[in-house]
Amino acid sequence: MSLVCAISNEVPEHPCVSPVSNQVFERRLIEKYIAENGTDPMNGQPLSEEQLVDIKVSHPIRPKAPSATSIPAILKSLQDEWDAVMLHSFTLRQQLQTTRQELSHALYQHDAACRVIARLTKEVTAAREALATLKPQAGLVAPQAVPASQPAAAGAGGEPMEISEQVGMTPEIIQKLQDKATILTTERKKRGKTVPEELVRAEDLSKYRQVASHAGLHSASVPGILALDLCPSDTSKVLTGGADKNVVVFDKNEEQIVATLKGHTKKVTSVIYHPSQSVVFSASPDNTIRVWSVTGGNCVQVVRAHEAGVTGLSLHATGDYLLSSSEDQYWAFSDIQTGRVLTKVTDESAGCALTCAQFHPDGLIFGTGTADSQIKIWDLKERTNVANFPGHSGPVTSIAFSENWILSGHRCPG
Repeated sequence: MSLVCAISNEVPEHPCVSPVSNQVFERRLIEKYIAENGTDPMNGQPLSEEQLVDIKVSHPIRPKAPSATSIPAILKSLQDEWDAVMLHSFTLRQQLQTTRQELSHALYQHDAACRVIARLTKEVTAAREALATLKPQAGLVAPQAVPASQPAAAGAGGEPMEISEQVGMTPEIIQKLQDKATILTTERKKRGKTVPEELVRAEDLSKYRQVASHAGLHSASVPGILALDLCPSDTSKVLTGGADKNVVVFDKNEEQIVATLKGHTKKVTSVIYHPSQSVVFSASPDNTIRVWSVTGGNCVQVVRAHEAGVTGLSLHATGDYLLSSSEDQYWAFSDIQTGRVLTKVTDESAGCALTCAQFHPDGLIFGTGTADSQIKIWDLKERTNVANFPGHSGPVTSIAFSENWILSGHRCPG
């Protein structure tokens, strides 16, 4: 039976066995390995030369040491180089095996981490969807989801539930506002300073004449239309708020009332038509903001953001948030999907009622009018007053923004 060295895979000239791994080695190879590493090459356990056990076999007599110039010396040099190559090759094989094991372990850990991340991402997405669809405290539904035959969620008195909880401006909301402002600002810069061709020229305004008059939209016993808005997606739809406490949606082409929305307990002073949904908003001195479904003809939410009459209403460019002002000296920013008040701010140093409110087209700033004849400009993200413009001689009743200008008006005494 022939013995084979575990390092060189050749028949050893001077075989020996390691008691640690019970493997046979060429003595000169294992001695070199022990001198460099001090361990058994097969299992890595400590091993010394004294522990090696020689195996007695028949072998040629060891030649005497040759001189450096002899052929045997050359052969010995080649043998030493071969031994070194065998040892290096064995070490590389061990390192390769170790690297493979480490790579396999790393790939397993990476796969496990990816599975955990995917599961957590799925859970976070599910939680966000559940939070987004979470109804307010009484289970209100979104305005567009209320069918005509189904009333809105009601409280004990049969009225839609009222939301007044202030939940704060989250980073997600602020980022949403910033993204929308960036888009609008970019579009505005693309337009440049050129006047759009569809705008009416000043000389043409003098030629305008009344083409129709529609009476009977509101109660004749309490006459007066106090607020008006057009549907941006269908300008034949006219929205009005009256002194008779009603909100009316009127189709001027068909010359008929689409919906009469009743619920306010005082006159309606502000109305807004949503640009992309069949939803309208109204505000009143009865301290409430109401969200109405035009299709259902009913009130789906009541937002109580103020302690006094609501004097102004403005819809953010995203179509998801309402700005309101009030005689209680506060302005409020509310989510129309949930009906919750996100933030509510006042200028304590002013100490006077707010009379109107309007967003800038980009949506990151807005203006409020005050009872002491000033226009206040606010930063929505920081909720701070950044500029004031005095000059009116009475309470400011309306504000309008162009992209670079502010237009305002006040009620003259008498």
